[in-house]
Amino acid sequence: MLSVIPPMTQLNTPYPSTAYLTGFLRSRGVDAVQEDLALALVLDLLSRDGLVALREACDALPQKKRPRAAASFAAQHARYAATMAPVLAFLQGRDPTLAHRIVSRGFLPEGPRFESLEAYIDPDGGDPLAWAFGALGVQDRARHFATLYLNDVADAIREAVDPRFEFVRYAESLAQSQPSFDPLAQALAAPPTLVDHALDRLTREALARHAPRVVLLSVPFPGAVYAAFRIAQTIRAVDPSIVTVLGGGFVNTELRELAEPRVFDFFDYVTLDAGERPLLALLDHLAGGRSRQRLVRTFLREDGVVKYVNFVEPDIPFDEVGTPTWAGLPLDRYLSLLDMLNPMHRLWSDGRWNKLTVAHGCYWKKCSFCDVSLDYISRYDAASAATLVDRVEAIVAETGQSGFHLVDEAAPPKSLRAFAAELKRRDVSISWWGNIRFEKSFTPELCLELADSGCIAISGGLEVASDRLLQLMKKGVSVEQVARVTRGFADAGILVHAYLMYGFPTQTVQDTVDALEYVRQLFEHGCIQSGFFHRFACTVHSPVGMNPEDYGVTLLPLPPVTFAKNDVGFIDPVGTDHDAMGAALNKALYNYMHGIGLDEDVRAWFGGRVPKTRVPRHFIERALAG
Repeated sequence: MLSVIPPMTQLNTPYPSTAYLTGFLRSRGVDAVQEDLALALVLDLLSRDGLVALREACDALPQKKRPRAAASFAAQHARYAATMAPVLAFLQGRDPTLAHRIVSRGFLPEGPRFESLEAYIDPDGGDPLAWAFGALGVQDRARHFATLYLNDVADAIREAVDPRFEFVRYAESLAQSQPSFDPLAQALAAPPTLVDHALDRLTREALARHAPRVVLLSVPFPGAVYAAFRIAQTIRAVDPSIVTVLGGGFVNTELRELAEPRVFDFFDYVTLDAGERPLLALLDHLAGGRSRQRLVRTFLREDGVVKYVNFVEPDIPFDEVGTPTWAGLPLDRYLSLLDMLNPMHRLWSDGRWNKLTVAHGCYWKKCSFCDVSLDYISRYDAASAATLVDRVEAIVAETGQSGFHLVDEAAPPKSLRAFAAELKRRDVSISWWGNIRFEKSFTPELCLELADSGCIAISGGLEVASDRLLQLMKKGVSVEQVARVTRGFADAGILVHAYLMYGFPTQTVQDTVDALEYVRQLFEHGCIQSGFFHRFACTVHSPVGMNPEDYGVTLLPLPPVTFAKNDVGFIDPVGTDHDAMGAALNKALYNYMHGIGLDEDVRAWFGGRVPKTRVPRHFIERALAG
């Protein structure tokens, strides 16, 4: 059985689903292997042959109408060809001394992406990036320049080869909340692009290497769907007897009402939710041990019609799912990128983190914007601290790396306290970070315990920084509480990232201005170091989507759905222009993360006329004191 990570997910570390499944299947005696075709595709496109093919594609564009990135790449192709292999080795940690040449600004070809460096101004006339990297930050500065360099190449691929190309969200719009399979079907029937040809070749090589009888394609995001179907298309062409199975986060969220028979031209089975039990049932069926009628949470096609089979069996307890394994993945070839200078924000793309889950599901499962009705949220099942640290020790022994990203929806404080104590009891030294709720259980004392166990950063949802809206969201926290909890983490030396939201039902312009003032004060007082504003999207599986009248909105009717179903439009009678608000919020936040504009009136970010904030100027200061 071969588990595949399809393009595109991450470049700095493997997406963990195949590691979880491979570890579990091996614990049950299955001959299981895995491949990361997302990383393989990127490295192939950036190889010398890939760059030659890209130059030819750029040269084929009309010269007078050639887009900037494509023109820049074509003009400097020889330099890209000479520098790419050394730069990749540097980003893979295999040649750190190259940093000195990269920071000289004379080694790398520079395209349009480097113009962003001009935005940094040193008022004293010195090095404009010194504030970010310091006098000795050569490695970090070089990684940032190398990231801009790769982004220039990605822009050229998008302009000359495939307008849907992204290093992370490839062809996302073909799948995200698409009620019809038609757009994806048309793309899959179109002549293959340079990217498609590369993926086809890599898929054939993986099949030859492993000779699998079953291939699992784990699709976490809409931006990995198109490539997953292309991979399945190749498998069908090579050997139609190979059983193909589609699963993962995208499927679990958006394909719950799948009724499109054409999906099964590519895949034999589509499974929902935690994969362990459905896969055991499927393997038993393929071995002749059970009928199709006893499959678990599985879609299949029968007589041309999609059928959902769910013979009810208990899920595998989280304590018994086994230890994830990264065996077979090229851990020395992942790229540590630095696209954001903020020290907390960079963790998502910088460094190869072992992924680990403290508990299945969410212990809170009340937030009204969240898909609380789905299994990955609603079914809470925690592992013991002893089991978690057993897994940590096994993963460190296998990978030789001690950095961990806890990928829970929200790691429970009780479990984290026990985890920290068990690490200390066994004298296990690791670095870890993860997602939490900013709840009062995270006392300053607990923050210190977590820091002592290796916690370097946490992220959590402040969402719309408004007590009225936090209550409507059933978030279970207040702005004052968030201030005290985040300051406790910061005082313990732990970096803090805040997930922020705008566009929630009934949110007014006044709410938005007030929210930004709360955020400004949290940055000003060192409570948070990083943040990101997300536009609220109503999903059919969330409390807002299921009970819109409770939130003062009316849902727009959905078209007939045979493929993906998740986001649903709504009418908010308040009528705030959230597009205009979002542009201002993101601009302000970007500056706050770089320590800029923290003493300015928040109204300055909005451009037009907005009301004065109602938040007292010393609100957060008083909350911290009180």
